[in-house]
Amino acid sequence: MLTEIRSAVQEVKERVMGAGGLLDVANKEKEVEKLEKEMSDPNFWNNPIRAQEVSQQIARLKSDIDFFNKLKTHADDIETLLELAESEEDESLSDEIQGELSKLEKELDQLEFRLMLNGPHDRNNAILEIHSGAGGTESQDWADMLLRMYLRWCESKGFRTEIIDMLQGDEAGIKSVTVMVTGEYAYGYLRAEIGVHRLVRLSPFDANHRRHTSFASVSVIPEIEDNVDIQINESDLRIDTFRSGGPGGQHVNKTDSAVRITHIPTGIVAQCQSERSQHKNRETAMKVLRARLYELEMQKKSEEMAKIQGEKRDIAFGSQIRSYVFHPYRMIKDLRTGVEFGDVDRIMDGDLDPFITAYLKSNPIKQRESKANP
Repeated sequence: MLTEIRSAVQEVKERVMGAGGLLDVANKEKEVEKLEKEMSDPNFWNNPIRAQEVSQQIARLKSDIDFFNKLKTHADDIETLLELAESEEDESLSDEIQGELSKLEKELDQLEFRLMLNGPHDRNNAILEIHSGAGGTESQDWADMLLRMYLRWCESKGFRTEIIDMLQGDEAGIKSVTVMVTGEYAYGYLRAEIGVHRLVRLSPFDANHRRHTSFASVSVIPEIEDNVDIQINESDLRIDTFRSGGPGGQHVNKTDSAVRITHIPTGIVAQCQSERSQHKNRETAMKVLRARLYELEMQKKSEEMAKIQGEKRDIAFGSQIRSYVFHPYRMIKDLRTGVEFGDVDRIMDGDLDPFITAYLKSNPIKQRESKANP
């Protein structure tokens, strides 16, 4: 038994060192040293934009370095435990060693998956938008169900979410919603969800309980860092304030704190009504506007609609990326990868990783192309 475990430990250690090479840990450590030397300059904080850029860069580099070091330490600890078992010929430690090996392999899988997220903005926060399609109340309820699904998925990933704008449905559900998703690699993961999602079920809103087909579109764009140069002239902006709508307690509809910003040359609109502070709502709306203008610029430069947001699709039958069938059978199928699951409740409760992983694994060339053509 210990001989077999020795072989497995050696194999995992090789995977760890291979991952370290792919992460380019040695060069990242040199880069951190160089940036920290720059930070030690007495005049460093005189340029706040550069200071923020360097601080963020160091944090990201250290995140990769620390992740690798954690794996390496775990592997070394397992080998030490194995050597103890071998020296004492103690087979009773086998279960403990195998348990630790299993944990380490899962951590390695996570790292190797992260290495696939190599697009130019994959590490960024994400701005998630859901729009109900044709179908009235039925589609608006479906959009609300998708929102719940994504919020649960974000929670499982440790991402922070903030609903910054929402338009309630006429009778139930939502017509549209914008969510700021904050966390490392939020955009890299969520870009796998861009497209139209189709639901087939017996409608709870139909008195005859007939089967209905509903659609909702999901779009995702990366939040763009402040150091990225995006020219926005104040004279090109129209800023309106209004009272927040929808449920929200005693403070809603008492002050004109919600903010809508229109970029007049392009007609792009961004709005936020999540805060009681008009200043904070304006700040968030500007972040969304910057991201949308950046997306537009990338589309112009690449002359392809699929570089940042994915192909622009009509919210109509035949254009969906994933089908959710609740009746006459229960099945969720991703039409791009063929991955399907019959455990509908599990997926709707936020277990999206099988779909996201399969999509990202099937699209490595697109990732490299997007990196080469920012």
